[in-house]
Amino acid sequence: MRHGSEPEHGDPDGGYVEYVTARLPRLRRLAYSLCGDADQADDLVQEAITKLYLHWSRVPRIAHLDAYVRAIVVRTFLDAQRKGWWRVLLPGTLPDVPQPLDPSADDRDLLRAALAKLPPRQRAVLVLRFLHDLPVNECAEILGCTAGTVKSQTSHGLTALRKILGDREFADIGGQR
Repeated sequence: MRHGSEPEHGDPDGGYVEYVTARLPRLRRLAYSLCGDADQADDLVQEAITKLYLHWSRVPRIAHLDAYVRAIVVRTFLDAQRKGWWRVLLPGTLPDVPQPLDPSADDRDLLRAALAKLPPRQRAVLVLRFLHDLPVNECAEILGCTAGTVKSQTSHGLTALRKILGDREFADIGGQR
């Protein structure tokens, strides 16, 4: 099946389900990279794939469907940052957090915490550029800005991360989760 086309039996929902099922792990990884919380990432993906479903009839006219869907996820994240997340405080104690099985897990947690301190657009740019290895022009398209803005946001974000993290050395964490 080509992206954006209906399956042989002509069921448009079948094409949507097939597409989303194949891309779900990548979409979750992107959302998690942006927000650093598994539950919030699932919410972002759910909202993004709902928006995709509402516009599924446009899919045959979309040249790069994966880029279009990544843009939906990133813009949904940025919209949520502007609006703020409603948080529910649950009574009782929190479960114990399992200890990481490998040393780079600590690095990922530290980097995730540092990214959470950045403004949402800087975080989105750094996640797209370095954790998802997208070129400047594709980041600009996803974020709806110019390549120059992506470059300046990258510079500002890296400077802020250096201030937060100091001179720490990290294991290779680009491609994890």
